[in-house]
Amino acid sequence: MGLFDDVRAAVEAAIDESDTPGVAVGLLHEGEENRAAYGVTSLENPLDVTPDTMFQIGSITKTFTGTIAMALVERGELELDAPVRRYLPKLALADPSVAVAVTMRHLLTHTAGWVGDYFADHGAGDDALARMVGDLPRLPQLTPLGTVWSYNNAGFYLAGRVIEVVTGEPYERVVQSVLLEPLGLDASLFAAEDVMTRRFTVGHHRAECGPPTVARPWAIGRAHHAAGGIASTVVDLVRYARFHLSDGEAILTRASLDEMQRPQLRAAPIFGSVGLTWGIDDVTGVTLVHHGGGTNGQVAHLSFAPDSGTVLTVLTNHQNGGEVVTAALDVVVDALGGHKPDRIAVVIDPAEYLGTYRSPLLDAELRATDDGLLLVITSRGGFPTEDSPPMPSPPPVPVVFSERDRLFVPEGLGEGTEAEFLRGPDGRIEWFRFDGRVMQPVR
Repeated sequence: MGLFDDVRAAVEAAIDESDTPGVAVGLLHEGEENRAAYGVTSLENPLDVTPDTMFQIGSITKTFTGTIAMALVERGELELDAPVRRYLPKLALADPSVAVAVTMRHLLTHTAGWVGDYFADHGAGDDALARMVGDLPRLPQLTPLGTVWSYNNAGFYLAGRVIEVVTGEPYERVVQSVLLEPLGLDASLFAAEDVMTRRFTVGHHRAECGPPTVARPWAIGRAHHAAGGIASTVVDLVRYARFHLSDGEAILTRASLDEMQRPQLRAAPIFGSVGLTWGIDDVTGVTLVHHGGGTNGQVAHLSFAPDSGTVLTVLTNHQNGGEVVTAALDVVVDALGGHKPDRIAVVIDPAEYLGTYRSPLLDAELRATDDGLLLVITSRGGFPTEDSPPMPSPPPVPVVFSERDRLFVPEGLGEGTEAEFLRGPDGRIEWFRFDGRVMQPVR
């Protein structure tokens, strides 16, 4: 069997295990592009998923924002290392010293340091991003500017607003004219009223018993578009990845594409390193440039291997869709000569690590039991809107130490998932980094 056959077999098995209602897969390998689609768009109003069915791609949108920023850099209209206040003189943040010094590079690499998960609704008008930026002083500064990687949606609200001010156009219009239209990405859209004229999926949440339930609301707030607002197809995403693998076109030179894919700093455990919006991972022995996306009941993934030109995208409409993504990605990495890193459990006294760690969206508790350590995740609500109730929490998972200050899931749900503890200057545990976010200990 060819690689695509192997990917399909892995995806089909994972769909059965995860109860994911609908999945679309796109693969470019050795110059040949293949697509497959499974299941239905919605359990309440089922239509067959096809390769042209639109899914929300969530935070993969951040790479579109980064690509636009680099296009403006090439035009001489934007500097990555200039203070954002050059473009927004009245920028205010919780920490005045950060407001003076923060740059677009900080925003595009998730190192601005303030609370990043904030989803206030500012309506559908052209002023939504400007109003959202006006809220940023409400977000506490967690880590010093430029020092710690912590996934930051709110940083991309500010990046999107800079794009608006520099171009004098709404963010969505800039993305359309600078990127989507030139690349022929005709099935990549922002507005719900545009998506609803096409075949599209709705998200689903896991249920404690019985079938998944439809996730509502569907729409992504306009103020959040620069961080995660695009809906797209596997066809368009493979075409988009081809552009990032290309020799460069009128949109960007190869030098700028390389800069986006150059490691800027360590970003474990979610990314090996972070580039300009892209994650870069070579722990398997194969270099992958990638980004994922999660919205209300939908999980998306896009990755490409620069050395081979292989592209994989997986779009799902279920909260458990990450299991399907992992299954497909493992097959591709193996075919490219990679391997899962060996993680060996080590015995470490867990006493100083036990307890609860908190972020705006969830609590993570490390608990000792007679059978070992458990990581218990509890959703707190606040996504996809500020007043959204908590999503269903995943079941507790066993974890073990792989080294001092680092945990991993050895088997079962979330196998291979890593988390780490970060220490302050005094040697005490200051943060727990899980799901890309730094979480404060509840003391």
